[in-house]
Amino acid sequence: MDRKVVEFRLTPGDISAIRFGVSPGMELAGAVRTLVDPGRHPLHWGWVRAVRDQVPARAFALLGTLIRSDGYLPDFLTSTPGWELSPEAELERLAATDLDGVRRDLAKVLERSSGRGRGLVADLAEDPARTRAAVAEAWEQTWTALMAPHWPALLRLLRADIGTRSRRISEHGLAAMVDTLHDQVAWDGDAVLITLRAHGEVVDCTGTGLMLVPSGFLRSCAAVTELPAHPMLFYPAHGVSETWSRSGSDGAAALAALLGEGRARVLGSLAEPLSTSETAQACGLAVSTASHHLAVLREAGLVDSRRTARMVVHARTPIGDAVVAAPGRSAGLEDA
Repeated sequence: MDRKVVEFRLTPGDISAIRFGVSPGMELAGAVRTLVDPGRHPLHWGWVRAVRDQVPARAFALLGTLIRSDGYLPDFLTSTPGWELSPEAELERLAATDLDGVRRDLAKVLERSSGRGRGLVADLAEDPARTRAAVAEAWEQTWTALMAPHWPALLRLLRADIGTRSRRISEHGLAAMVDTLHDQVAWDGDAVLITLRAHGEVVDCTGTGLMLVPSGFLRSCAAVTELPAHPMLFYPAHGVSETWSRSGSDGAAALAALLGEGRARVLGSLAEPLSTSETAQACGLAVSTASHHLAVLREAGLVDSRRTARMVVHARTPIGDAVVAAPGRSAGLEDA
Protein backbone atom coordinates (compact mmCIF):
# COMPACT_ATOMS: atom_id res chain seq x y z
CA MET A 1 0.00 0.00 0.00
CA ASP A 2 1.28 3.46 -0.92
CA ARG A 3 1.98 5.70 2.05
CA LYS A 4 1.75 9.49 2.19
CA VAL A 5 3.69 12.07 4.14
CA VAL A 6 2.60 15.09 6.15
CA GLU A 7 5.47 17.57 6.29
CA PHE A 8 5.41 20.16 9.05
CA ARG A 9 7.81 22.89 7.88
CA LEU A 10 9.36 24.81 10.73
CA THR A 11 10.92 28.26 10.86
CA PRO A 12 13.42 29.05 13.64
CA GLY A 13 10.50 30.59 15.51
CA ASP A 14 8.48 27.39 15.13
CA ILE A 15 11.34 25.28 16.46
CA SER A 16 11.49 27.36 19.62
CA ALA A 17 7.68 27.01 19.93
CA ILE A 18 7.53 23.21 19.76
CA ARG A 19 5.78 22.04 22.92
CA PHE A 20 3.93 19.12 24.46
CA GLY A 21 0.32 18.79 25.53
CA VAL A 22 -2.29 16.33 26.77
CA SER A 23 -5.70 15.82 25.12
CA PRO A 24 -8.56 14.30 27.16
CA GLY A 25 -10.73 14.45 24.04
CA MET A 26 -8.30 12.38 22.00
CA GLU A 27 -8.04 9.83 24.81
CA LEU A 28 -11.83 9.50 24.95
CA ALA A 29 -11.96 9.07 21.16
CA GLY A 30 -9.29 6.39 21.42
CA ALA A 31 -11.25 4.68 24.18
CA VAL A 32 -14.37 4.59 21.99
CA ARG A 33 -12.39 3.09 19.12
CA THR A 34 -10.88 0.52 21.45
CA LEU A 35 -14.26 -0.66 22.71
CA VAL A 36 -15.67 -0.80 19.18
CA ASP A 37 -12.88 -3.18 18.13
CA PRO A 38 -10.96 -4.42 21.21
CA GLY A 39 -9.20 -7.13 19.23
CA ARG A 40 -7.03 -4.46 17.60
CA HIS A 41 -5.95 -3.07 20.98
CA PRO A 42 -4.40 -5.88 23.07
CA LEU A 43 -2.60 -3.45 25.38
CA HIS A 44 -5.99 -2.25 26.61
CA TRP A 45 -7.64 -5.58 27.34
CA GLY A 46 -7.30 -5.00 31.08
CA TRP A 47 -9.08 -1.66 30.76
CA VAL A 48 -11.71 -3.18 28.44
CA ARG A 49 -12.49 -5.90 31.00
CA ALA A 50 -12.79 -3.27 33.72
CA VAL A 51 -15.21 -0.97 31.87
CA ARG A 52 -17.17 -3.07 29.39
CA ASP A 53 -20.12 -3.52 31.76
CA GLN A 54 -20.24 0.23 32.47
CA VAL A 55 -20.75 1.48 28.91
CA PRO A 56 -23.66 4.00 28.66
CA ALA A 57 -25.31 2.52 25.57
CA ARG A 58 -27.08 5.54 24.05
CA ALA A 59 -24.25 7.97 24.70
CA PHE A 60 -21.68 5.53 23.38
CA ALA A 61 -23.75 4.89 20.23
CA LEU A 62 -23.88 8.61 19.46
CA LEU A 63 -20.13 9.05 19.86
CA GLY A 64 -19.52 5.89 17.85
CA THR A 65 -21.49 7.40 14.95
CA LEU A 66 -18.91 10.19 14.72
CA ILE A 67 -15.79 8.30 15.86
CA ARG A 68 -15.21 5.53 13.36
CA SER A 69 -12.75 2.70 14.01
CA ASP A 70 -10.06 4.70 12.22
CA GLY A 71 -9.64 7.61 9.84
CA TYR A 72 -11.11 11.08 10.18
CA LEU A 73 -12.03 12.35 13.64
CA PRO A 74 -14.16 15.53 13.85
CA ASP A 75 -12.05 18.41 15.10
CA PHE A 76 -14.79 19.76 17.36
CA LEU A 77 -14.50 16.67 19.60
CA THR A 78 -11.10 17.87 20.81
CA SER A 79 -9.60 21.26 21.61
CA THR A 80 -6.00 22.39 21.53
CA PRO A 81 -4.13 20.16 24.01
CA GLY A 82 -2.30 21.62 26.98
CA TRP A 83 -0.23 20.55 29.96
CA GLU A 84 -3.04 21.44 32.38
CA LEU A 85 -6.05 20.78 30.11
CA SER A 86 -8.58 19.02 32.32
CA PRO A 87 -11.50 16.84 31.18
CA GLU A 88 -13.84 19.46 32.61
CA ALA A 89 -12.24 22.22 30.52
CA GLU A 90 -12.34 19.99 27.42
CA LEU A 91 -16.07 19.39 27.93
CA GLU A 92 -16.73 23.10 28.49
CA ARG A 93 -14.99 23.96 25.21
CA LEU A 94 -16.92 21.25 23.38
CA ALA A 95 -20.26 22.57 24.63
CA ALA A 96 -19.39 26.07 23.39
CA THR A 97 -17.54 25.18 20.18
CA ASP A 98 -18.27 27.23 17.07
CA LEU A 99 -21.32 25.92 15.20
CA ASP A 100 -19.76 26.62 11.80
CA GLY A 101 -16.95 24.25 12.76
CA VAL A 102 -19.46 21.62 13.87
CA ARG A 103 -21.27 21.98 10.55
CA ARG A 104 -18.03 21.59 8.55
CA ASP A 105 -16.91 18.58 10.54
CA LEU A 106 -20.26 16.83 10.19
CA ALA A 107 -20.11 17.39 6.43
CA LYS A 108 -16.71 15.70 6.35
CA VAL A 109 -18.00 12.74 8.36
CA LEU A 110 -20.96 12.49 6.01
CA GLU A 111 -18.65 12.36 2.97
CA ARG A 112 -16.82 9.42 4.54
CA SER A 113 -19.96 7.52 5.62
CA SER A 114 -22.08 4.90 3.88
CA GLY A 115 -25.08 2.69 4.56
CA ARG A 116 -27.00 3.13 7.80
CA GLY A 117 -24.20 5.23 9.27
CA ARG A 118 -24.62 7.82 6.55
CA GLY A 119 -28.27 8.25 7.44
CA LEU A 120 -27.44 8.73 11.11
CA VAL A 121 -24.83 11.36 10.31
CA ALA A 122 -27.19 13.12 7.92
CA ASP A 123 -29.73 13.43 10.76
CA LEU A 124 -27.06 14.92 13.02
CA ALA A 125 -25.99 17.39 10.33
CA GLU A 126 -29.51 18.83 9.99
CA ASP A 127 -29.30 20.64 13.34
CA PRO A 128 -25.69 21.40 14.42
CA ALA A 129 -26.77 23.16 17.62
CA ARG A 130 -28.85 20.22 18.78
CA THR A 131 -26.07 17.85 17.81
CA ARG A 132 -23.46 19.87 19.69
CA ALA A 133 -25.54 19.72 22.88
CA ALA A 134 -26.25 16.00 22.47
CA VAL A 135 -22.61 15.18 21.80
CA ALA A 136 -21.47 17.19 24.84
CA GLU A 137 -23.92 15.28 27.03
CA ALA A 138 -22.80 11.95 25.56
CA TRP A 139 -19.14 12.96 26.03
CA GLU A 140 -19.74 13.68 29.72
CA GLN A 141 -21.63 10.44 30.34
CA THR A 142 -19.08 8.32 28.52
CA TRP A 143 -16.13 10.00 30.21
CA THR A 144 -17.66 9.57 33.66
CA ALA A 145 -18.38 5.88 33.12
CA LEU A 146 -15.28 4.76 31.23
CA MET A 147 -12.42 7.21 31.71
CA ALA A 148 -12.78 9.11 34.98
CA PRO A 149 -11.79 6.17 37.24
CA HIS A 150 -8.66 5.54 35.15
CA TRP A 151 -7.68 9.09 34.20
CA PRO A 152 -5.17 9.66 37.06
CA ALA A 153 -3.17 6.57 36.03
CA LEU A 154 -3.34 7.45 32.34
CA LEU A 155 -2.41 11.08 32.98
CA ARG A 156 0.66 10.02 34.96
CA LEU A 157 1.68 7.77 32.08
CA LEU A 158 1.31 10.61 29.56
CA ARG A 159 3.24 13.06 31.71
CA ALA A 160 5.99 10.51 32.27
CA ASP A 161 6.31 10.20 28.50
CA ILE A 162 6.55 13.99 28.13
CA GLY A 163 9.16 14.11 30.88
CA THR A 164 11.25 11.48 29.11
CA ARG A 165 11.01 13.32 25.77
CA SER A 166 11.87 16.66 27.37
CA ARG A 167 14.95 15.21 29.03
CA ARG A 168 15.99 13.68 25.70
CA ILE A 169 15.86 17.16 24.14
CA SER A 170 18.09 18.56 26.87
CA GLU A 171 20.58 15.71 26.56
CA HIS A 172 20.61 15.00 22.82
CA GLY A 173 18.76 17.81 21.05
CA LEU A 174 15.39 18.28 19.39
CA ALA A 175 16.17 16.32 16.23
CA ALA A 176 17.23 13.23 18.20
CA MET A 177 14.04 13.38 20.26
CA VAL A 178 11.81 13.70 17.19
CA ASP A 179 13.53 10.75 15.52
CA THR A 180 12.60 8.55 18.48
CA LEU A 181 8.92 9.54 18.70
CA HIS A 182 7.76 6.70 16.44
CA ASP A 183 8.77 4.77 13.33
CA GLN A 184 6.39 6.97 11.34
CA VAL A 185 8.11 10.20 12.42
CA ALA A 186 11.41 11.65 11.20
CA TRP A 187 13.35 14.90 11.45
CA ASP A 188 14.41 16.41 8.12
CA GLY A 189 16.48 19.54 8.60
CA ASP A 190 13.75 22.14 9.09
CA ALA A 191 10.73 19.84 9.02
CA VAL A 192 9.02 17.05 10.93
CA LEU A 193 7.77 14.28 8.63
CA ILE A 194 4.92 11.90 9.47
CA THR A 195 4.21 8.94 7.21
CA LEU A 196 0.47 8.19 7.09
CA ARG A 197 -1.77 5.76 5.30
CA ALA A 198 -4.25 8.08 3.65
CA HIS A 199 -3.20 11.72 3.96
CA GLY A 200 -0.26 13.76 2.69
CA GLU A 201 0.25 17.51 2.93
CA VAL A 202 2.87 20.22 3.34
CA VAL A 203 2.06 22.44 6.33
CA ASP A 204 3.92 25.69 6.95
CA CYS A 205 3.68 26.22 10.68
CA THR A 206 4.33 29.95 10.12
CA GLY A 207 5.48 30.79 13.61
CA THR A 208 2.77 28.89 15.48
CA GLY A 209 5.05 26.02 16.42
CA LEU A 210 4.07 22.36 16.58
CA MET A 211 2.19 20.63 19.38
CA LEU A 212 3.39 17.12 20.26
CA VAL A 213 0.73 15.05 22.03
CA PRO A 214 1.29 11.57 23.49
CA SER A 215 -1.69 9.23 23.59
CA GLY A 216 -2.30 6.12 25.61
CA PHE A 217 -4.85 4.75 23.14
CA LEU A 218 -3.34 5.49 19.72
CA ARG A 219 -1.80 2.55 17.89
CA SER A 220 -0.05 4.77 15.34
CA CYS A 221 0.55 8.45 14.67
CA ALA A 222 -1.97 11.04 13.56
CA ALA A 223 -1.78 14.68 12.53
CA VAL A 224 -3.93 17.80 12.68
CA THR A 225 -3.14 20.01 9.70
CA GLU A 226 -6.21 22.07 8.86
CA LEU A 227 -6.61 25.68 9.95
CA PRO A 228 -7.73 27.19 12.23
CA ALA A 229 -6.57 24.28 14.39
CA HIS A 230 -3.03 24.39 15.76
CA PRO A 231 -0.60 22.05 13.90
CA MET A 232 -0.43 18.88 16.00
CA LEU A 233 1.26 15.50 15.95
CA PHE A 234 -0.27 12.74 18.06
CA TYR A 235 1.92 9.72 18.82
CA PRO A 236 1.66 6.55 20.96
CA ALA A 237 3.03 7.14 24.46
CA HIS A 238 5.77 5.09 26.07
CA GLY A 239 4.87 2.76 28.91
CA VAL A 240 1.43 1.53 27.84
CA SER A 241 1.04 -2.08 28.93
CA GLU A 242 -1.90 -4.44 29.44
CA THR A 243 -1.82 -3.63 33.17
CA TRP A 244 -1.85 0.19 32.97
CA SER A 245 -5.42 0.43 34.26
CA ARG A 246 -5.10 -1.92 37.23
CA SER A 247 -6.63 -0.72 40.47
CA GLY A 248 -4.66 1.33 42.93
CA SER A 249 -4.48 -1.51 45.47
CA ASP A 250 -3.23 -3.96 42.84
CA GLY A 251 -0.69 -1.42 41.64
CA ALA A 252 0.53 -0.64 45.15
CA ALA A 253 1.01 -4.33 45.88
CA ALA A 254 2.93 -4.88 42.65
CA LEU A 255 5.15 -1.86 43.31
CA ALA A 256 5.81 -2.99 46.87
CA ALA A 257 6.78 -6.46 45.62
CA LEU A 258 9.24 -4.84 43.21
CA LEU A 259 10.82 -2.21 45.46
CA GLY A 260 9.89 -3.17 49.00
CA GLU A 261 7.01 -1.58 50.88
CA GLY A 262 8.96 1.36 52.31
CA ARG A 263 10.60 2.44 49.05
CA ALA A 264 7.32 1.95 47.17
CA ARG A 265 5.58 4.30 49.60
CA VAL A 266 8.35 6.86 49.26
CA LEU A 267 8.32 6.75 45.48
CA GLY A 268 4.53 6.95 45.42
CA SER A 269 4.52 9.99 47.71
CA LEU A 270 6.60 12.09 45.31
CA ALA A 271 3.79 13.16 43.00
CA GLU A 272 5.19 16.63 43.73
CA PRO A 273 8.63 17.61 45.08
CA LEU A 274 9.04 17.03 48.82
CA SER A 275 11.82 17.56 51.31
CA THR A 276 13.17 14.63 53.26
CA SER A 277 11.15 15.50 56.34
CA GLU A 278 8.00 16.02 54.28
CA THR A 279 8.52 12.65 52.62
CA ALA A 280 8.97 10.98 55.98
CA GLN A 281 5.78 12.59 57.30
CA ALA A 282 3.78 11.61 54.20
CA CYS A 283 4.91 7.99 54.49
CA GLY A 284 4.79 7.65 58.28
CA LEU A 285 8.53 6.91 58.44
CA ALA A 286 11.43 8.14 60.52
CA VAL A 287 13.44 10.85 58.76
CA SER A 288 16.52 8.62 58.73
CA THR A 289 14.55 5.76 57.14
CA ALA A 290 13.05 8.04 54.50
CA SER A 291 16.50 9.44 53.76
CA HIS A 292 17.88 5.92 53.25
CA HIS A 293 15.03 4.96 50.89
CA LEU A 294 15.48 8.20 48.93
CA ALA A 295 19.19 7.51 48.53
CA VAL A 296 18.50 4.02 47.14
CA LEU A 297 15.85 5.33 44.75
CA ARG A 298 18.19 8.12 43.65
CA GLU A 299 20.96 5.62 42.88
CA ALA A 300 18.46 3.61 40.83
CA GLY A 301 17.58 6.70 38.77
CA LEU A 302 13.98 6.83 40.03
CA VAL A 303 14.35 9.99 42.13
CA ASP A 304 16.19 13.26 41.56
CA SER A 305 17.33 15.34 44.54
CA ARG A 306 18.15 19.04 44.26
CA ARG A 307 19.19 21.62 46.83
CA THR A 308 17.11 24.77 47.00
CA ALA A 309 17.99 27.81 49.06
CA ARG A 310 17.19 26.13 52.38
CA MET A 311 16.61 22.42 51.83
CA VAL A 312 17.02 19.40 49.58
CA VAL A 313 13.87 18.48 47.66
CA HIS A 314 13.18 15.16 45.98
CA ALA A 315 11.06 14.43 42.90
CA ARG A 316 10.43 11.42 40.70
CA THR A 317 12.40 11.27 37.49
CA PRO A 318 10.55 10.37 34.26
CA ILE A 319 11.66 6.78 34.85
CA GLY A 320 10.25 6.95 38.36
CA ASP A 321 6.97 8.28 36.99
CA ALA A 322 6.86 5.42 34.49
CA VAL A 323 7.51 2.83 37.23
CA VAL A 324 4.67 4.24 39.32
CA ALA A 325 2.34 4.43 36.31
CA ALA A 326 3.15 0.97 34.95
CA PRO A 327 1.07 -0.98 37.48
CA GLY A 328 -1.77 1.48 36.91
CA ARG A 329 -1.85 3.05 40.37
CA SER A 330 -4.85 5.30 40.35
CA ALA A 331 -4.66 8.52 42.50
CA GLY A 332 -8.96 17.96 11.32
CA LEU A 333 -7.43 14.70 12.29
CA GLU A 334 -6.16 12.16 9.82
CA ASP A 335 -5.27 8.76 11.24
CA ALA A 336 -2.42 6.61 9.98
